[in-house]
Amino acid sequence: MRLAERVTFGGGAVDRAAELRGDRDRLHEMWLSPGAMTLPLWRGKPLVAPGGLGWLACREDVVVERFNEAAFLGLIEGAPRFATDLSDWMPDEVPEGLDGFSDLSEQHHPGLPDDHVFAELRREMTRLSPTEAELAATAKALKGWHLSHRFCACCGAESVPAQAGWQRDCPACGAHHFPRTDPVVIMLITQGNAVLVGRSPAWPEDMYSLLAGFVEPGETVEAAVRREVFEETRIRVGAVRYLASQPWPFPSSLMLGCRGDAESTEITIDPHELEDARWITREELLSVLAGESDTIKPARVGAIARALLTMWLADEVE
Repeated sequence: MRLAERVTFGGGAVDRAAELRGDRDRLHEMWLSPGAMTLPLWRGKPLVAPGGLGWLACREDVVVERFNEAAFLGLIEGAPRFATDLSDWMPDEVPEGLDGFSDLSEQHHPGLPDDHVFAELRREMTRLSPTEAELAATAKALKGWHLSHRFCACCGAESVPAQAGWQRDCPACGAHHFPRTDPVVIMLITQGNAVLVGRSPAWPEDMYSLLAGFVEPGETVEAAVRREVFEETRIRVGAVRYLASQPWPFPSSLMLGCRGDAESTEITIDPHELEDARWITREELLSVLAGESDTIKPARVGAIARALLTMWLADEVE
């Protein structure tokens, strides 16, 4: 099994059917068909149910009139799947920290079944099947892009959705805009029996993960790995190998997991980037993943960092 297929949001079986995105009449016909389902989202939180995602028939009253703003996610065994944004509805109470690490709140729309609630995807992602996880990640990233890119970057006029949610067009200047995906390198940097981990001050208390950073324009993945590690810790990195990727819709990243060989070990952190960084041995990592450490909590289950660390511990990465 490939490494990527063992990472959350990777290895799904969605037929994106991109050739249908421009066929509005065909998509509307599919929207009204008996097997069509849509995934509602509220402020980036997908609808969930006891068995997984909270899919609704597109002909349900609460969503049936929302075809014009729906995003076409693709086909599952020939059945169409869409995503619908219900962020214009407001619950009685709106909690602080929505879409954050610690958002455990749930919101229930009065027009939906009692056991269907909007919940933070980070909380739900590990209980979803690979296909549902891929659909949820796609829906969240697409809808987030529409909410944050309403205006044309060329002339400032308000743009409109097109191509079944996969494009925005400017009626004023004719420019076309497409969903953005930000490449991010995340690095399994090792030195003998130890791996380099660090923590951001914004993370939950004592949580450590692999170092990561955005790829800059004109930069290779390998160069980004070396630059980010050096900037944050002053560790020099030699050979770099690609391992696996993970779509990470918080809000729109593609995590590029790499293995790097450290050529130095002395750490000098950049306090603007990290609160701490340290080397931990395989034995220490085993204790951390078992929940036995009093000073380090591991990266969350479902994140590519956790997957790469687990694979390294099991000697499954080269």
